[in-house]
Formats: sequence, C-alpha cells, structure tokens
Amino acid sequence: MTELDKQRMPEHIAIIMDGNGRWAMERNEKRTVGHKAGVETVRRITTECVKLGVKYLTLYTFSTENWNRPADEVSALMGLVLSSLEEEIFVKNNVRFCVIGDMDRLPADVRAAVQQLVDHTASFTRMTVVVALSYSSRWEITEAVKGIVAEMRADGNADVESITEDTISQHLQTRFMPDPDLLIRTGGELRVSNYLLWQIAYSELYFCDTYWPDFGEADLHKAIASYQSRQRRFGKTEQQVSGEETE
Repeated sequence: MTELDKQRMPEHIAIIMDGNGRWAMERNEKRTVGHKAGVETVRRITTECVKLGVKYLTLYTFSTENWNRPADEVSALMGLVLSSLEEEIFVKNNVRFCVIGDMDRLPADVRAAVQQLVDHTASFTRMTVVVALSYSSRWEITEAVKGIVAEMRADGNADVESITEDTISQHLQTRFMPDPDLLIRTGGELRVSNYLLWQIAYSELYFCDTYWPDFGEADLHKAIASYQSRQRRFGKTEQQVSGEETE
C-alpha cells in the first residue's frame, strides 16, 4: 500500500461516490445491488479514514437531482439510507455523524432515523462523517442568500457592503467544518456535479476510473498520496509558499 506522510494528511476529504449503478449493470444486476455494495465501501473507507487521522469525511449520498430518478430506484435508495445508518461503526470509532441537505424532502422515517443518529453521536470527537443527503450546492447557496437577506431585513440593515465571503460561509450548511482539502470522485467522470461548489474553491481534485463499490483502502491511499505530492499555493507563487521568494 502507498506510503503516506502522516504529518501531511488532509484534514477534510470530500467524496463523490460514483459508479454504483454501472458497477451493478456490468454484472447484470439491478442498480440497487450496486448501491448496496457502495454502502459496504462507505464502511471500509470511513474506518480507514479514522485510522489515518482524517478529521472530516463528507460523502455525496443523494443529490437534489437524484429525486428525478425512477420512483422505484428513489424508494430503494431511501430504504438503503435507513438500513445503512448503523450506529456501531460510529460508536466503535468515536465518530460524529452529521448531515447536510434539504431534510424536508426526505420521508419521515428516514428523517427521524437521521436525526436520531445525529443526536446520539453529537459528543463524539475522533472524526466527523458528513452525509450530503438531498443536497445540491446551488440549493445551499440559494438558501444562504435567502437567510442573509431575511436577517438584514429583520435588523433594518440595507448595507449590502457589509456582506463578505465569511458572511456567506457562515450561512452555508457546512459552516461547522473547514473546507475540503481533497475532493475525490470515483467512476471515471470528470465533473463536480453541483457538490460543495463554494467550499471546493481551493480543494485539490482527484478523479479515478474505479467504481465506488470497488474503491478500497489502497485507492484511498493513492488519492491521498496524489494530494501530498502537490504544492497548495492558494494564489501565491511557488517561491512564496516555499519561503524562497526574493525581490
């Protein structure tokens, strides 16, 4: 397995878990079989991230666009979300569970199960797993703008110049955690699909062809090794970052 620098581990990894349906279809199985296999991958990767010392793991589980899928697949996915919310992996690893997304669109039983797990793991500190459920970034940013405008109206404040980048960040659903250091997308597609658009402005991006059900610990290590091989400059020059810049 790829050797990693434990001192340069990404604090926050976000993953677009793509390829479940294609994985199943290539095996002449229903797409839901692929989603079930993907849940097992979530357990493996979560456990490995805990071992590596990653502090935040955000998983794109169900987008707002996914509501447009066939009704039977949506129903099966909601059932899978319910069955996958097992407390054991979180309790055993001291992992906090959080969720971002439009919870109002979820079935009542799924919403209740999600909230129960959020409440039960609220005090856990080793790592935070964030599930993006019924989520899209454009929806999130739109809701943030609505929230800012509502607050300004309530305060009688019409000074739009008072709105800063931090104002927007503090009204996003991800305000409780740092932006992702590394974004991984499996399944061979080269796009970010309306996922954390504000938050990944300076994230390192890693794409691989491996379908999510086949994505294992070695694949995770390769992604992190790629991240560690890069110099993160945040708009600065290479010399500034390395401390070698001269006039």
